[in-house]
Amino acid sequence: MCIKREIPLGHFQARSQQLPALAPRALSTGLARKEEPEASVPAAMLPRQLLARPAWLFRCPPGPRGACAPGAAGSWGRPVGPLARRGCCSAPGTPEVPLTRERYPVRRLPFSTVSEQDLAAFERIVPGGVVTDPEALQAPNVDWIRTLRGSSKVLLRPRTSEEVSHILRHCHERNLAVNPQGGNTGMVGGSVPVFDEIILSTARMNKVLSFHSVSGILVCQAGCVLEELSHYVEERDFIMPLDLGAKGSCHIGGNVATNAGGLRFLRYGSLHGTVLGLEVAVQALLRFCRPSAPARGCWARSCLHSSSWMLCACNWSGVISTWPARYKMLWALRERIAEALSRDGYVYKYDLSLPVERLYDIVTDVRARLGPHAKHVVGYGHLGDGNLHLNVTAEAFSPSLLGALEPHVYEWTARQQGSVSAEHGVGFRKRDVLGYSKPPEALQLMQQLKALLDPKGILNPYKTLPSQA
Repeated sequence: MCIKREIPLGHFQARSQQLPALAPRALSTGLARKEEPEASVPAAMLPRQLLARPAWLFRCPPGPRGACAPGAAGSWGRPVGPLARRGCCSAPGTPEVPLTRERYPVRRLPFSTVSEQDLAAFERIVPGGVVTDPEALQAPNVDWIRTLRGSSKVLLRPRTSEEVSHILRHCHERNLAVNPQGGNTGMVGGSVPVFDEIILSTARMNKVLSFHSVSGILVCQAGCVLEELSHYVEERDFIMPLDLGAKGSCHIGGNVATNAGGLRFLRYGSLHGTVLGLEVAVQALLRFCRPSAPARGCWARSCLHSSSWMLCACNWSGVISTWPARYKMLWALRERIAEALSRDGYVYKYDLSLPVERLYDIVTDVRARLGPHAKHVVGYGHLGDGNLHLNVTAEAFSPSLLGALEPHVYEWTARQQGSVSAEHGVGFRKRDVLGYSKPPEALQLMQQLKALLDPKGILNPYKTLPSQA
């Protein structure tokens, strides 16, 4: 028998508070024990496509114990297993990604350049954590979908928020631009430099600092990989309220920064609703929920959000949802859609929020508009919260194809009162289209907040805010 304990979600409403006041008050947790038998599903009842998949596709690695194990990831916090390998390294013969500054009309702001004295100061702050090797810097300079490339010559790898603070103090005094980077799985260019900004990697900030087994409150560093956090809390009979296709590489800090929706949004709500506090936007405090019987219904509803083969698989949800190994197989297929698209050529990606009743209409509209000029026009995402991932593939980047897509996609979305960014963030790509979703007053307020927190504008410049700001 598989014993699971259950806590009503209502007992864990997030509260905004500072870190010194994070100790949870006394809560009536209503702990209850529930027995769930493990279901046995005959192989003959499973879709033929699932049985034909190689075994490694569905193999789940063991979780960390006490920390997000750094040995389970590559040099920049990426996994080495085939299921979640999402690095930006390419096969031999793949064309080099053009520099962002050459492909896009962007002008470098008057920041300082890194000197030998700066490198010496950084080495004192993070001994052994200063990377200047050009070969080692190739991957962190390129975004995951290989459409943007910066020219940073320095990458820093701090371990603590104190080291981050010292780095930023030095950069502020010297007017050096800084580009924070987590797992580098973003789709909008927010995690890679545009010019020569210093890359500040959170890959070594991967520790679980504490976990409260009654309230479900976890304190962790921003560089913890989402999948490793999932294993950590599952070993303690909890479940992460967030699940993404990039979970094997993405960092929790980046998830919080973009308010990632993911595959469990309908069941557990917005990620920001689970964040109880932040320390200098580096260490994150989250709440987690124990699995409960209603989550089975979420699996059945959520699988409607994928493509036609997933809709077919949804017929089995009543059986598969009672056997974790089988729904993990289904989600493994869902999570590899983005990787499959990246192998189809250049990908134009859009992350839209639309009324559910109009969710797929833009896919048919774009197919008709582009005709044979596009290889494939694909739509998938999250039916429960109206988040559509619109992807258009072509043999190579084409300015004429981009002109046919933009601003048409954004204008179409605006007419539906949707959003040009649902969960991928704004980053470099969408900063000049925010006006389709946000009124001028909101943009002005964002600019004022940025100026208050970052008066010199050194933190991730050329991102999020419109270029005229």
